Amino acid sequence: MACSRRTKERTPLPRERTPLPRNAKMLATKQTRAGKVGPTAENVDPEKEENCYAKRSSSSPQGGPKKRSAFGDITNARKNQVVAGKKESVKVAPPKAQKAQGTLGVAKNNEINLKKSMKKTPPKAPSEPEVDPVPEKPVPVQELKPPKERVPAVEDIDKEQLGDPYASAEYAKDIFEYMREREEKFMLPDYMEKQPDITGDMRAILVDWMVEVQENFELNHETLYLAVKLVDHYLVEVVSMREKLQLIGSTAILIASKFEERCPPCVDDFLYICDDAYKREELLAMEMSILSTLKFDINIPIPYRFLRRFAKCARATMETLTLARFLCEMTLQEYDYTRESPSKLAASCLLLALTMKNLGGWTPTLEYYSGYSAQDLHPLVKRLNFLLTYQPRDKLNTVRSKYSHRVFFEVAKLAPMDMLKLEKALTSC
Repeated sequence: MACSRRTKERTPLPRERTPLPRNAKMLATKQTRAGKVGPTAENVDPEKEENCYAKRSSSSPQGGPKKRSAFGDITNARKNQVVAGKKESVKVAPPKAQKAQGTLGVAKNNEINLKKSMKKTPPKAPSEPEVDPVPEKPVPVQELKPPKERVPAVEDIDKEQLGDPYASAEYAKDIFEYMREREEKFMLPDYMEKQPDITGDMRAILVDWMVEVQENFELNHETLYLAVKLVDHYLVEVVSMREKLQLIGSTAILIASKFEERCPPCVDDFLYICDDAYKREELLAMEMSILSTLKFDINIPIPYRFLRRFAKCARATMETLTLARFLCEMTLQEYDYTRESPSKLAASCLLLALTMKNLGGWTPTLEYYSGYSAQDLHPLVKRLNFLLTYQPRDKLNTVRSKYSHRVFFEVAKLAPMDMLKLEKALTSC
């Protein structure tokens, strides 16, 4: 008995003989009918199951989908007409009786049948035209295919980097909108009028030297642009002498390096590049003076960040982006371009680079992300081409020599566009 009992415990019951709870069979039957899935639905491949429902033709056993008549489904007018017709055919008298009744009996029966059909058939709205029902025809499968989706004019440029945690693609659009709002706060006035000892030419010499420092220390381009902005905003608030101009420039690079670089140069490095013209205490005192004057708000929008963003919108190559960077860096030492909006300056440099490369004009995607139309940029694009053509500062050639290197695709050696050809290209795009 013990052995037989153990055998019974070890031997599992067959699946089909497993006792079911009350009403379980009825529930299983209802679920099977509702979902139309057999008992082996758990083992069905989801891809095969999706394909068998997605691809259904008119020749399949289930039959193809049919068109729906809107008015017929809502009012059931066609069903009532069919029912009324059947009832009328049942109540019609045989031919012999009709002959016996004569003409008056036929007229009376028609009148009675007409009244009955009017009661059963709902009255139509006065605005609905009376149209004879058209028999349904089988619809070809080609007409039921969904229309092709149109490619949107504006492309989502951040979609490809949504999975990259370092790109911050989810917040990129909001970040650049925030930077566009901060542009208004950092617009520069004409501050040279209240600087008695500093001129625009002196500022150009300083910026040319700062470009050389950035190249020697191999700093980021964002560091250079931010340092130039710090110099300009400091000179708006403080009147300075020409002897302190290089100290202001070197200290601005030091502050920008701490803000942008992962490993910024130390104070001794900046004292060395200034040829020991200043002491360590003077450099630290100037750093405190710049930061306190600007109220430590040094996250200033720069054209270089907008340029990289807009180049991504245009899907520009590295060579085209480098050409636009060269044009933008040429404007750093020109005082006339300090009052331009950074985003507008970046957009104009990119548009000129695209035109010089014959790569098309301003696309809807660029207009959407930049906020500027092509007509808004035309005057500044012409000024940039004029700057590139006539080279007002031949002696200050640090930027040109930098971008004449093969590392930068030698973009500084490209010939500028003729003004008439540029005008024609801008009007055509």
